[in-house]
Amino acid sequence: MRVSHIFGKTLREIPSEADNISHQLLLRTTMIHQEAAGVYTYLPLAWRVLHKIEQIIRKELDTLGAQELMMPALQPFEVWERTGRYLSFGKSLFTLKDRRDRKLCLGPTHEEIITELVHYNLKSYRDLPLLLYQLQIKFRDEPRPRGGLLRAREFTMMDLYSFDRDAEGLDANYHQMIQAYQNIFERCGVSTMMVEADSGAIGGKDSHEFMVITASGEDEILYCSCCSYAANVERAQGIKSPIHHQEPLPLEEVSTPGIKTIEDLAAYLQIPKSQTLKAVFYSADDEIVFVVIRGDLEVNEVKLKNLLKCSELRLAEDTEVEKKGLVAGSASPVKITGIRIIADDSVTQETNLVAGANKPDYHLKNVNYPRDFQVDIITDVATAKVGQGCPRCHSELNSIRGIEVGHIFKLGTIFTEKLGVSFLDQEGRQSLPLMGCYGIGISRLLAAAIEQSHDEKGIIWTMPISPYQVYLCALGLEDNKVVTVAEELYACLMKEGVEILFDDRFESAGVKFNDADLLGIPLRLTISPRALKSQSVELKWRTEKESHLIPLSEATQVIVRDLTQRQDLSPGRPSPARDYEQERFQRGQVQ
Repeated sequence: MRVSHIFGKTLREIPSEADNISHQLLLRTTMIHQEAAGVYTYLPLAWRVLHKIEQIIRKELDTLGAQELMMPALQPFEVWERTGRYLSFGKSLFTLKDRRDRKLCLGPTHEEIITELVHYNLKSYRDLPLLLYQLQIKFRDEPRPRGGLLRAREFTMMDLYSFDRDAEGLDANYHQMIQAYQNIFERCGVSTMMVEADSGAIGGKDSHEFMVITASGEDEILYCSCCSYAANVERAQGIKSPIHHQEPLPLEEVSTPGIKTIEDLAAYLQIPKSQTLKAVFYSADDEIVFVVIRGDLEVNEVKLKNLLKCSELRLAEDTEVEKKGLVAGSASPVKITGIRIIADDSVTQETNLVAGANKPDYHLKNVNYPRDFQVDIITDVATAKVGQGCPRCHSELNSIRGIEVGHIFKLGTIFTEKLGVSFLDQEGRQSLPLMGCYGIGISRLLAAAIEQSHDEKGIIWTMPISPYQVYLCALGLEDNKVVTVAEELYACLMKEGVEILFDDRFESAGVKFNDADLLGIPLRLTISPRALKSQSVELKWRTEKESHLIPLSEATQVIVRDLTQRQDLSPGRPSPARDYEQERFQRGQVQ
């Protein structure tokens, strides 16, 4: 492809609407164009990257015996009502009606559709296991689309679904998908970390995310450097060591005029926040819930929502709290009834805490559990933080940031039960197949790769997913010899199967070199009158500072060899496939 023909022009200025580096660089290279908030057109260069990522995914999944299909983006709303998930997705679910007034939605995910599909095709245990996947556009009405492709309302995703006869089969598929995911990301040249995760609106039991580690990531990961523990902060647990543990003292009421926050209370009484008891009120599906937690900790709303099994969770308004007879800013669980009280387990470890007196301008000193108050549930509802103990080995937790590019779940029978999917087992009984769900954000992976690999000049693509392998830069095109050599080398490299972008524009060396660095193509090949004086061509790898000359007569051979070597160095190999045909033969399913 010639640069003069390519659709889209590079930009010198950073677009004002871009709020992170990948968004900036994707707009500056004109790889994407924003049509609406969180909605983008992928121009030819970006489309080539997406296609390469998709091919890596296909190769890995096909090796496992997975079968590709395509499900509709437009889905009947009725099936979402049958599973009840329209409630958990809430306003992020795009809905519409057709001309016959039937309600539809744009698919944010495809668990319902794939389960219905299998329902019509699954009869016997002989039909299992199944691995079915698609590469499809998804739609989610994000409240705050941001970060370009990192948080979009329309995005490209691979989703794979496994169906197994038993837990052993689900475990086997889950573990081989972990290996497949690791291979996929390695083959893309992207470094990831697998972390424990919350299942969110998808549901299910076991759940892991694959994070691209980068300082710009919106997700915080807590990990232990002494063992393999790593978890998204939404899921992470930390050991909360007791800080204030003394003999319980008698309750004492103290005047605290105008004090309503934990920070102000600690400063006023000259005590640490960890010696206070924080009261937080939530509306959980319109039920007001009272949460108490040690004052230096924060409530983890994901943990709380999972505990309460509610569809909507939000902080309660002061007026809602007052209707319960409680005083916002001076509340505590002491002598409180008629409301469900959830306590973080941190409150059981401390003594002589300071809490609200349930009347304005007063607090209570020396509040102790269970002497002074009772609760309905005690569990971990706190956000884990750096410095707490690792739940596995008790070493100190550390923190890094990452971008989620993959998520896997053990769904079990959540969907097969709700949608009535069953099969006849070997004993002739009706059984529910166990499902697994495995997703990779393809467009997000494109952006995350840039977030992880760039410099002040632009993108640094890894070889496997770069839109082109070589950037052929011809300088001094008014020189006929430069034109002739450039055209001949361009033709020779294309004949050898090299993916090459030929900058044939009448621009200065500075403009061409800047665009080459901005686009991030792995190898820059420069033909100039100066180099041709010594019958040479200049080679420079995007990841290296220095360039070097090679003989023109050997250019094609050297370039093809170096590209092949660097391509072969790309880590990752297809994971060993489960031999489904062999399994069925051993089980007597194949005659």
